[in-house]
Amino acid sequence: MDRLEISMAEFMDAVETGFAALGKGLGSMPAKIGVHPREDSFIHAMPCHLGGRIDRAGVKCIAGYPANPAKGLPYISGVMVVNDPETGLPLAIMDAARLTAWRTGAASGVYARHFGAPETSRLAIVGTGVQARTNLLAMKEVFPELNEIRCCGLRAPSVQRFIDEMAPQLPGAVFSLHTDIETAVRDADVLITCTPMIEEPDRPVRRKWLKDDCLVIAVDYDACVNEDVFAGAHFTCDHREQYVRTQEAGTYFRNGYPLPEEIDADMCEVCAGGKRALRKGRRGAVLMGIAAHDVMASALIYERAAKAGAGTLVEL
Repeated sequence: MDRLEISMAEFMDAVETGFAALGKGLGSMPAKIGVHPREDSFIHAMPCHLGGRIDRAGVKCIAGYPANPAKGLPYISGVMVVNDPETGLPLAIMDAARLTAWRTGAASGVYARHFGAPETSRLAIVGTGVQARTNLLAMKEVFPELNEIRCCGLRAPSVQRFIDEMAPQLPGAVFSLHTDIETAVRDADVLITCTPMIEEPDRPVRRKWLKDDCLVIAVDYDACVNEDVFAGAHFTCDHREQYVRTQEAGTYFRNGYPLPEEIDADMCEVCAGGKRALRKGRRGAVLMGIAAHDVMASALIYERAAKAGAGTLVEL
């Protein structure tokens, strides 16, 4: 992927196009299904077809195992299959881990495009893994005045590695290391949580720590953001049906998280022009990640790779 030099802005545009297509009814995307073979782990299947002039299809099989890093293995792993919608034949198979990281950051960027305040300058990130890196790159695209990055994690050496890697990407910004969440998030304009998804979360981020106009983006389901943060806020999810189906399954979004009637908008509706975005007041989103992101991002990668003659041709 590095050789293809696809920018975060390009991924964001692709993800936004996918959101809008679903919002206009130009697609078929069932809510992700999955199994949980170990505690706090998942293996999900995510198919999607986006119709109209887009006409792209594919399916991703993705796994998340929080215990893997201690074994020297990646937390997220999987494969993405890009299919020809005309014949169903596979056009490409690609690593899903990096795809997931970039399209997830891009989705946060699209939400921030619509709901973020242009004058945003202070960003707090809780969790400093792969997702935090791509989310920060997306925020750089959206907020030109970003000059303070508060980085919070359980292990100071990991946070410092994140700072060392990302500081050159924002040379004018001041980075700070935090192991205390409250200190990190107070007075931030934007808060992004990128911690591992868990089945029985403590949800440590509290409403009383946040400024009234804080924009909150949870990319870790309900693992980190307390339910009181979203209570009474303008609440957005990436895809209404997927959020509701996941909540009904009984593992995530319980104990005070917004119910179906409390969802103010999903990003498909916003990007299609059916719902209005707000840039003031308490705004928050749960961005679970949807298969449309994978189809749009993988199509972008596939087309760029084909043009560049990259990849390996395999006969099936």
